Amino acid sequence: MRHRHYHAAMNRRAAGLLLHPTSLPGRGGIGDLGPDAERWIDWLARAGIGAWQILPLGPPGRHRSPYSAASLFAGNPLLIAPERLVEDGLLQASAAAATPRSPAGRVDFARAGRWKGRLLRRAWDAFARRGPARLRAELDAFLEHPDRQAWLSDWALFAALRRRHRGRRWTGWDAELRRRDRGALARCRRELREELRYHGFVQFLFFRQWTRLRRYANRHGIRLLGDLPIYPAHDSADVWAHPELFELDAAGNLGALAGVPPDYYSRTGQLWRQPVYRWDELERRGFEWWVRRVRHQLALHDTLRLDHFRGFAAYWRVPAGERTAQRGRWVAGPGRRLFDALRRELGALPLIAEDLGEITPDVHELRRGVGLPGMKVLQFAFDDPDSEHLPRHHTEDTVVYTGTHDNDTTRGWFAALAETPRRRALALLDCPARDVSWGMVRTAYASPARLAVVPAQDLLDLGSEARMNTPGRSRGNWTWRAPAALLEDGLARRLHDLATRTSRLA
Repeated sequence: MRHRHYHAAMNRRAAGLLLHPTSLPGRGGIGDLGPDAERWIDWLARAGIGAWQILPLGPPGRHRSPYSAASLFAGNPLLIAPERLVEDGLLQASAAAATPRSPAGRVDFARAGRWKGRLLRRAWDAFARRGPARLRAELDAFLEHPDRQAWLSDWALFAALRRRHRGRRWTGWDAELRRRDRGALARCRRELREELRYHGFVQFLFFRQWTRLRRYANRHGIRLLGDLPIYPAHDSADVWAHPELFELDAAGNLGALAGVPPDYYSRTGQLWRQPVYRWDELERRGFEWWVRRVRHQLALHDTLRLDHFRGFAAYWRVPAGERTAQRGRWVAGPGRRLFDALRRELGALPLIAEDLGEITPDVHELRRGVGLPGMKVLQFAFDDPDSEHLPRHHTEDTVVYTGTHDNDTTRGWFAALAETPRRRALALLDCPARDVSWGMVRTAYASPARLAVVPAQDLLDLGSEARMNTPGRSRGNWTWRAPAALLEDGLARRLHDLATRTSRLA
């Protein structure tokens, strides 16, 4: 009975691939939600893949991390596809085709941001002058939907004010805006009326394109596996609009910092410089803000991976002013009370618990108690001869990964392995060192876990140059972009054959 809340995708064996939309191959300086994404879905279907896992979709904050977004509700404008704006009559084809030059295999966020910003402003001008009646009606319905009004007005005003302040953090704005004085906010809404309408329009475009892409994926038998980061960025619309829900001082500065203690990824721990929650206040309000968050994201995805699940059992609280995460302490989280509130409001919860890191018995107890599948990562399996990540310890209520977005690629990981775990890996994978990436893919597919997920980099046997993120490092992350070779038919046939032999065919 404890598995009754699993999503349908977890009730049969399936395979998934991990690739963020920004990393999609194609023209332009960044992957997006347009025709290239549909070609990717076509390829997934040919490969027998049943799930596409992505990273959070919000507008990334500083250092471009999708896990430190400027909004937990808004969509990333950089993912809006120019081709779709041409189809809507809002752009000339020549403008959409004039894509910026980017480093080979990399996203240049700054250049892509300037380019997309110009296109979106041009599309807004065209819409304001001669937008089709059908599109105007859709925009009105989008803006008036009650589930969006709760966050969209805050996001639009935050984005407009940040532009007025030339990107300065909200804690550096005038005191009346920091503390959200009603009179000051009303005045800004009047002064920035057109800018607010523009940001509402941009979000309309994003969610319109995302809805179209999700329907396309579902028609092809592909379920979308999203990612729900536990914390927002401090410099975000969420924290600015709801400071009472976070540990902040009177000026809005961080009163405590989120992070994790020393672990596999960092000897000094990870200091995320994100605010921790006032869980007592959230509970006093019936966890309403979290209910809205999860409801909003489940409207966009078929299943959600709960990032840093252990933080719901206990979270690592680091005093403000610390330079590393070493001097933090564990503080009890909301535990099952949060998930009971979510289930009362939302029903069955199609969630996967990211239960990695320093996991204590209370975390396992919470995950089992709320009936969520957990995660195993094959790259973690070989340092300990009886590691819980070894396939013999996998169970059906598990999602197995070769590695996650925080891991090195399998090729890069293997190159850095010490001799003993290297021997263990090759013995288990039953392959020569030159085939280690596909050995890991085959082992993940053969696992008892119902869902096996592989980062796209491992399919191409790429090295550390293709790593998506290095925890603890603030720069150089999130920029990898897949080559066109990812969409080759031969690779799709190889995966399809593997899915057939391991009973994972979508």
